[in-house]
Amino acid sequence: MRRWSLAGQMLVLQLLVVAVTVAGGAVLALVQARQVLTEDAGRTASAVALSVAVSPDVLDALDEPDPSVRLQPYAERVRLATGVDFITIMRPDGTRYTHPNPAEIGKRFLGHTGRALAGETFTETYTGTLGASRRAVTPVMSGGRVRALVSAGITIDKISARLRDQFAWGALVIVLALSLGAAGTWLVTARLRRQTHGLGPVELGRIHEHHDAVLHAVREGLLLVGKDGTLTLCNDAARQLLGLPADAEGRHVGELGLGELLTGAEERVHLVGDRVLAVNGAASRLGTVVTVRDHTELQALTGQLDAERGFADSLRSAAHEAANRLHTVITLVELGRTEQAVALGTAELRAAQELTDRVVGSVREPVLAALLLGKSAEAAERGAELVISQDSELDDPGLDPRELVTIVGNLIDNALDAAGRVEVRLRGGEDEVVIRVADDGPGPADQAAFEKGWTTKGDGHGLGLALVGQAVRRLGGSIEVAGSEFTVRLPVS
Repeated sequence: MRRWSLAGQMLVLQLLVVAVTVAGGAVLALVQARQVLTEDAGRTASAVALSVAVSPDVLDALDEPDPSVRLQPYAERVRLATGVDFITIMRPDGTRYTHPNPAEIGKRFLGHTGRALAGETFTETYTGTLGASRRAVTPVMSGGRVRALVSAGITIDKISARLRDQFAWGALVIVLALSLGAAGTWLVTARLRRQTHGLGPVELGRIHEHHDAVLHAVREGLLLVGKDGTLTLCNDAARQLLGLPADAEGRHVGELGLGELLTGAEERVHLVGDRVLAVNGAASRLGTVVTVRDHTELQALTGQLDAERGFADSLRSAAHEAANRLHTVITLVELGRTEQAVALGTAELRAAQELTDRVVGSVREPVLAALLLGKSAEAAERGAELVISQDSELDDPGLDPRELVTIVGNLIDNALDAAGRVEVRLRGGEDEVVIRVADDGPGPADQAAFEKGWTTKGDGHGLGLALVGQAVRRLGGSIEVAGSEFTVRLPVS
């Protein structure tokens, strides 16, 4: 059996609330209306009784042998004119002079008179010969004493009849209120049904549990950015990868420093601290869904692979250049120009040996020395010049050779892309290693060169200098940029 959806349960609950509220309000209104009508009847009875009590005709009639002869017609005229149900004029002992039913004249008044005999006008609800009524009793004073009592009243039946007339209008108001409440409830329920897709509380609770479990278990960072730029959702992995505070949700991405990071729909690579992050965004009905993956280790391997590939390309360039010269020497020999062939071979051998001796003598880290030799050959192949400074002096510094290859190789590649002449100076001391690479190009504008996306090519896809910055930070060093000169200082432990 299918359980009720959340929207259906809310509809029934709200209808019950509306019905109970309207019914309670109607009952309260009826009670208040009855009270108001009763109090109004008491005030009317008091006003009529007081007006009769001060009438000169009443005082004159009391002096006659049979006051009822004059008082009965007078009382009936006033009763019909004012709309009360009875006006009873009586002796102080309660014997009636008047009554709507003439048969009751001369009999005792049914009700309380003690307070009126004391000179007070009061109202009460009492059951007399005409049934329950709201009545007022007041004294007729003459010469400082009570000459008679007057009681005027309206029966409860008449009050109830007035209440029933008002109830008809009240019932119409109740029906309209229930109709409006039901219509409003149905509209709210329809909207809730669309938003919850007709799911019940159990299903919604299960979905929330699954959603929460996935957000905490997934290793990728997941963020949901609203259309107004507010971060509405952020899982644990995203907090860790992006270094977000605990109260990140609900704050604007610009305030969190993520404005540039979370713009665009294509996948992008960003450096955040020591991490290389792959960021991908996709538009949704609620805003933008952003996934963040940690590519630090992968990018490090890729960077090392690029460095090794560049090293291999450098060796290939050296081999290619050597092959060209060897072919030239062989051709000269074949042409019978042996002396020229020997001179050319000797000169090339001397130049290569001098470069090798200078590099190997200055840089005693074999991997780094091999990189510089290869880069020299690559520069020559590209029509550029790579110069190793005469005062370069670097023993084995005890640093990770792969990090050194990443730093030096990328700095040289960046310089070769931007200029025709590159000078490299390597110095090692007891406390630090200094790597300086300068070229005759314009150089970067500022330290933004070490952020992902800066490139001398202007295509916005540079990553080499960013990897240099990352490697320097891993080694605890620093980078200085002065024009087109880059200086890296690495501490030696």
